[in-house]
Amino acid sequence: MMIRAALLLLALATPALAQPQVISTPGSPAAIGPYSQALRVGNTLYLAGQIALDPVTNQMIADRSIEAETRRVLDNLKAVVEAAGFRMSDIVSTTVFMADLNEFARMNAVYATYFPTSPPARATVQAARLPRDAKVEIVGIAAR
Repeated sequence: MMIRAALLLLALATPALAQPQVISTPGSPAAIGPYSQALRVGNTLYLAGQIALDPVTNQMIADRSIEAETRRVLDNLKAVVEAAGFRMSDIVSTTVFMADLNEFARMNAVYATYFPTSPPARATVQAARLPRDAKVEIVGIAAR
């Protein structure tokens, strides 16, 4: 009987698995494929990769420098993060895909301005090709 009561208490104390909530905002470009800008599951936000698309035109920005692309990518991510009720400081992990790792230092200088304290864990890899021939794409995970 005691085991049955303990199991019942455990079942009542365990919340149901959180259902994924699609996050979408016009402050970030519309998806260019069958994916969501982000999915929130409980207190975790899974951010889709962003490239330097203008959220108004859904076209690549005119300034194709690595600095400009990195700023646009991070502004796009920020819009999605904030639409979900999170902050950039809630991002715990990012993966940065770059077309040319020779531009890493310049990308990194811009990236650092978005995470001035306690930057997220990060992996950076060179990709053979990114969507729309972007120079950089960043994905992330935020948690609270």
